[in-house]
Amino acid sequence: MSQDIQQRARFDIIRYANCWEDADVLCEALQPGPGRRILSIASGGDNAFALIARGAGVVAADLSAAQLACVELKAAAIRQFSYDALLVFLGIEPSDQRLAGYAELRAGLSARTRAYWDANRRVLARGLIHAGKFERYFRLFRTRILPLVHGRRTVRDLLAPRDAAGRTAFYDRTWNNLRWRLLFRVFFSRFVMGRMGRDPEFFRYVQGSVAARILARTRYALTVLPTHDNPYLDYILTGDFSHTLPPYLVSGQFDALKAGLARLTLFEGPVQDAARAHGAEGFDGFNLSDIFEYLDENTGRTVYERLLDAARPGARFAYWNMLAPRAYAGAFPERVRPCAEQAAALFKRDRAFFYSAFVVEEVLRGA
Repeated sequence: MSQDIQQRARFDIIRYANCWEDADVLCEALQPGPGRRILSIASGGDNAFALIARGAGVVAADLSAAQLACVELKAAAIRQFSYDALLVFLGIEPSDQRLAGYAELRAGLSARTRAYWDANRRVLARGLIHAGKFERYFRLFRTRILPLVHGRRTVRDLLAPRDAAGRTAFYDRTWNNLRWRLLFRVFFSRFVMGRMGRDPEFFRYVQGSVAARILARTRYALTVLPTHDNPYLDYILTGDFSHTLPPYLVSGQFDALKAGLARLTLFEGPVQDAARAHGAEGFDGFNLSDIFEYLDENTGRTVYERLLDAARPGARFAYWNMLAPRAYAGAFPERVRPCAEQAAALFKRDRAFFYSAFVVEEVLRGA
């Protein structure tokens, strides 16, 4: 599996400087706490940090050394800086001193991570949260596409607090014009998103219109879900977390996060290899992002089974479907049960709105 996807897609860049799955939904599904061990896709590190802040030990795995360099640098900044200095270094607060901040962290990084960031200092000057290809894709949308549809005042109005009826009325009467629908369908098409945001190979097993399904989910996010406190929407439309911070950066849990960094282990390679290397004690939870989207169903089943072999009784699996339907509890009915009601309830609150489903499954006790 690892050789297949590594040959088909690029893993030598930071694709995601932030995690684009809702950490609050994830944490409620996996129930992290002291003594619990969770195997997580690393991505931008945010959700691994959110799990750590709630007491869990986390093994964060990724095929990409660049993604792990992103996570390691974030961890170093959390460990060394004050809360306010962290927000500055990451790019949430304005500053022209971020390279000086990197100089403070540099000696404590691994040689490989240090070499990566030494070669990419210009990225750090803008802030680490802007370092990914996906974030650059959203910046292009925000600066080139959105101004053709709505002005800044209308964007501010969209993010203002309203009840659901008010959000629906604003969307229908003001936001959802013909230019919005046309340009959205072009910019979030399989072709454009594959080349400028994700990777064309991530859509290999997707059928049907990509843009139409994302547009429908976007309408849900702009009408049913509150818009004023959604950090993912905030970043897409403003280029920052200026109104709402992602869960791992909420100030009230900063001390717990800083103290818990010793419970973070980084692993370069496929997640099932991480399970084999670090799973002797078993895991209580698996944060699998949307990795099964990139795999054919049989390969996904094989990966799932290897992870299942490293699961403790009662362990939870949590993962997302964006455009390709994947769920594996039915393949192992004697070992796993679907938590369909909880997953559906959590999905209704999921602020990272471009996914089509959230899957939660639980390992049977005594299986």
